Amino acid sequence: MADAVHLETRCEGDAHGGCEAGCLIFWKNAWLQEAGADTRASQSTAVVTSGGARGGCAEEDVFRNARRADVTDGEPAYVCQATQLPYATSALSHWNLSQYVEDYTSGNVSLGKLVSGLGFASYRFLINLGIGLGVPLRWLYDAFQRLRNGVPYPLREGKLPLGAATPTTVLNVQPGELVRVKSYDAILATCDKALRNRGMSFDKEMVPYCGGVFRVQKRVNRIVDEKTGKMLQMKNPCVVLDGAYCKSQYSECRLFCPRSIYCYWREIWLERVESLPK
Repeated sequence: MADAVHLETRCEGDAHGGCEAGCLIFWKNAWLQEAGADTRASQSTAVVTSGGARGGCAEEDVFRNARRADVTDGEPAYVCQATQLPYATSALSHWNLSQYVEDYTSGNVSLGKLVSGLGFASYRFLINLGIGLGVPLRWLYDAFQRLRNGVPYPLREGKLPLGAATPTTVLNVQPGELVRVKSYDAILATCDKALRNRGMSFDKEMVPYCGGVFRVQKRVNRIVDEKTGKMLQMKNPCVVLDGAYCKSQYSECRLFCPRSIYCYWREIWLERVESLPK
């Protein structure tokens, strides 16, 4: 993605069928100016207004192009930044080291996080070599993390066989309530070997939140599928927690991705608490 930044603004889904994914919005540099800058000097001849302007487009055009009818079933398919990312970006190999230099020099990633992330990627590579090092290296990783009260090795299988019915529970937690994320082991006991519970993945990026107490931000019922633009309806309860989002610390091929996508939590992975820990 060239010449774009994230601000602290997330999509509210109003123009996309009430999608509740809450994606961070991309802002092209050309759409921004420094706070306090002379607005007259930076005005473009292409202005977006409700009535349309020469060289620009009308607000109605923007909303109209946010959805289209699918010729196969007539159901709406939504068009948003997330669905258009493949067309607004160019391919980037995860082996291209210049991206990690840019992560640091831009301020996206601190030096400590850069070293930590690349170090984990190298360690994971050794574990995955398939030469008998996996078990002892994972044990060594966990032993070291226990000494520093750190996160255990976050790439493990669930404990249930593939195809087995995974358990569920209904807490009916509501926005504003406090919950504790269960332990990593307790969550693995609810997932099959592909780390899925009722079709939803427990992602490696969620492991650092295990054991933490968070406030429920919202319940999620529907999101737009980024690949098709179609609205997906959640079959089982799912919630988003304040401050719990993907930091791309452990993910292969997307290390340090800045999109900060919300983590989705099954209620069986949570338990109610009455107050924040002191």
